[in-house]
Amino acid sequence: MDAVRVALLRDVLAGTRWPQDARRFALALRGSVVPRGGGLLLAGTEAYEPWHLAAHLSDESAWSGLPELAPVLVRHRVAAGDPAHLAVGPARIAAAGRGETLLLVAPERPGDELLERVHDARRAGARVLTLDGGDPEVGGLAHESLVVAGDDDVDLDIVQHLVSAAAGENGRPPARGRRTFRDRLARLADQLTQPPPARW
Repeated sequence: MDAVRVALLRDVLAGTRWPQDARRFALALRGSVVPRGGGLLLAGTEAYEPWHLAAHLSDESAWSGLPELAPVLVRHRVAAGDPAHLAVGPARIAAAGRGETLLLVAPERPGDELLERVHDARRAGARVLTLDGGDPEVGGLAHESLVVAGDDDVDLDIVQHLVSAAAGENGRPPARGRRTFRDRLARLADQLTQPPPARW
């Protein structure tokens, strides 16, 4: 989702808690990975792999100049012959430790084995963040969580767009004297979404 669409989405959701909550969660994510120099693991449940969020965080990482935001996607089913960036299995979660961040996307309750691995990672010093459906066990493992319940007025996909866009905002400044295409597009989005000036 490009900057203009994210700006429009925020405009539609103005007055709800979602833009602010997504920004708070995104700042917690940035605050976890940037000072630690990266090490972001992104995992879903056995039934839900967050491909879309992985792609958006990778894009935001490139556009914002924050390589620490580029996640390693942890997959529950890794086939022989998968490329290296798609061959990271769930054992990697349990191996996570101090200086690493685990972002778990769990629209439904994960299986006990995954919960155990996340618990092991937290106990070893990894920072755990969750985008989840409100399961108390998942929330109990998180240092920071954002709950998207089934009866909320948005779905998990929309919240993932808001979070990934907010995570990449206000990244490192571009090289002196040069504005990137992303900077120009974000400025245009801001101009297009501003209310018209008051006329007296």
